[in-house]
Amino acid sequence: MGNFQDAVSFAGQQTGPLKRVLNAGSGPYSARKLHPVFMREAWREIRIDIDPQAKPDMVASITDMRSIASRSFDAIWSSHTLEHLYAHEVPIALAELRRVLKSDGFALITSPDLEAAASLILDHGLDHVAYTSPAGPITPLDVLFGHSASIARGHHYMAHKTGFTCASLGQRFVDAGFPTVLVKQAGLDLWVLGLMPEADQAGIQSQLTTVGLDFSEQ
Repeated sequence: MGNFQDAVSFAGQQTGPLKRVLNAGSGPYSARKLHPVFMREAWREIRIDIDPQAKPDMVASITDMRSIASRSFDAIWSSHTLEHLYAHEVPIALAELRRVLKSDGFALITSPDLEAAASLILDHGLDHVAYTSPAGPITPLDVLFGHSASIARGHHYMAHKTGFTCASLGQRFVDAGFPTVLVKQAGLDLWVLGLMPEADQAGIQSQLTTVGLDFSEQ
């Protein structure tokens, strides 16, 4: 069984060829959608998304990435994608993400925190505006079920089909075979770092901390 901790880690300084990061469930291109740790000259982004209108490098679901060779990526970045899958599809997706990672690679994933959303509902109600995103106001209802305004405009893929707590999402990564899994709650989001067996944990954590993502703090 993997090492499931409420803490985190990251990869060392790049020397040599560019490292490749797979932006899994990228949506339309935007530099802001790539985590700051990958916004360095050492990294090359490859985008995959199920929506052709997003104009990704590859059109595919993260549950079936057969077009991507095993052990071909140094890192995976996925922001608010897993919750758009059905619960039974999540283990399939995580197995695919682990398959395409190199033995010293890592996956950095963020997803809505259902515990934080539940607290907001109890304190302020379903329609309380928690914050305003580029897509508009975000309420606990949006966190639970997907951005209501986008879904109303016909973007049905924006609907959420499952959800996670800190413990449940971390356990999903352990079950998927990541040897070390580090998790963190921050605001309305969960953060997970899944490390492959030969990943430079100390170096990765140092780089994440420099861009404001410190998994050693809760």
